[in-house]
Parts: sequence; C-alpha cells; structure tokens
Amino acid sequence: MDDVAAAEPVSLTDDAILQRFLNAKNPPTGSQTLGFRMLSVSQATKTVEVEFEARAEFLLNPMKQIQGGYICAMLDECMSVACMVASGMTAVAPTLEMKTSFFRPGLPGKLRGVGRVAKWGRQVAFTEGELYDAEGRLLAKATGTAIPTPFQTYKK
Repeated sequence: MDDVAAAEPVSLTDDAILQRFLNAKNPPTGSQTLGFRMLSVSQATKTVEVEFEARAEFLLNPMKQIQGGYICAMLDECMSVACMVASGMTAVAPTLEMKTSFFRPGLPGKLRGVGRVAKWGRQVAFTEGELYDAEGRLLAKATGTAIPTPFQTYKK
C-alpha cells in the first residue's frame, strides 16, 4: 500500500482565498457589471468585505439615485461570496429568499459591502449584508436564506 493518503480537501488560508478572487481571470458577468472587488476575507468569522463601483448607468430612476435592484444585487453578491468563504471554497449557496431595508439613497462611486454567514448548516445558510457609501454611511441592509451546494453539482 502507498504511503499517500486519500485526497482530502486542501485547507486554504484567508490570504489564499483573497488572492483567488483578486487574480480571477474570468469573474462572473454579474460581478463585473457591479464593479466587484474583494477587499478582505475571514473564514473564522465567515465574513467578507468587498468594494463595488456604482456607475452612472445604475441611476435608472428620476431621482438620479442607484436603482434599488442594483443595491440588492450588491448585497446578494456580498452574502453569496461570504457563503463560499464559509464553505472553505467548496460550495456555492444560491439565494432562496432575501429581505432588504433601504436607509439612504446610493450615488455613483465606490461602495463598500460587508457579507457574513450568521449560520451555516448542511441544508441551509442564513446570511446578512450591509452596503455603505464612500463616507461610511449605511445605505442598506439585507438578510437572506441560501442553500449550500457543493461546486461539483454545477460541473458539466
């Protein structure tokens, strides 16, 4: 018998996960549209901090503020990425439901998002997210429920 043990999942450091996001050659189209950039990762707290570049094209209403759907998409991205981190980069977690509260209007420019997993289970994950403007003011908060799904499920 060989001395080689059965292949086990490789444990990634927070920095290794951060570098994966920063060096991704083909990020998802939605992430590109939102101007997504990972800032920090903490597997211990199941938290991520991200940045978005809100463009003028996101101002789809007469008040010249970021349309709420884009704010929701940014919050969903924060929470979804936090799920990937919580899984050790072994799973995604499609959103089953999401509730968003809006506190102030968003304007074009850099926005900071924080996503966290409040509870990670085999069949369900509970998530939270906040979105802040460049001055650090809270724009919106969201909570969500997601279903942890191993990456292999999506491979062809």
